[in-house]
Amino acid sequence: MNNFAWANLFRSDSKEKSVLETLKQTHIFGSLSKRELQLVIQTIHVRDYAPGEIVFSQGELGIGMYIILNGKVDVMATDPSGSDEPRLVTQLESGDFFGELALVEKQGRRTATAKASVESSLIGFFKPDLLEILDRQPQTGSKIVLRLAEVLGRRLKQTSVKLTELRAETLKNSGRTKV
Repeated sequence: MNNFAWANLFRSDSKEKSVLETLKQTHIFGSLSKRELQLVIQTIHVRDYAPGEIVFSQGELGIGMYIILNGKVDVMATDPSGSDEPRLVTQLESGDFFGELALVEKQGRRTATAKASVESSLIGFFKPDLLEILDRQPQTGSKIVLRLAEVLGRRLKQTSVKLTELRAETLKNSGRTKV
């Protein structure tokens, strides 16, 4: 039996349509059929956050990803140099998603804090949800995992490019051209 059936039972039709449209436009779920999306909708969780409310904190154990149904979320990280003041990394808006690494990491810690900057509704998709889909509908679960891998690969490439650029800039500023 679906552990989350009661949480999803009382959703309004208009909110479910909004959730369905948002999922369709999200890369991770965009390749799924309507029937497969209905399966995902049965497992996801929609929650409202007040302005300033923390979604998750840097350093805590990650359990899943979030998709912004509506609103805005600030992603902040503490400087590794020891500064206690978190810095804004990015601001995400409706349709954006974050925290997806938690779906594949074992005991992974959050690398940033996510905080609602305005009243926001978020779709939560957690590791137990993914595992349930993989168990019940392996083909659907495999599509999700493949799309998740694409996203993680793309973000890794972007990070590598940024790191290379920062390293080149650091070497240039120090007057060195090689390590």
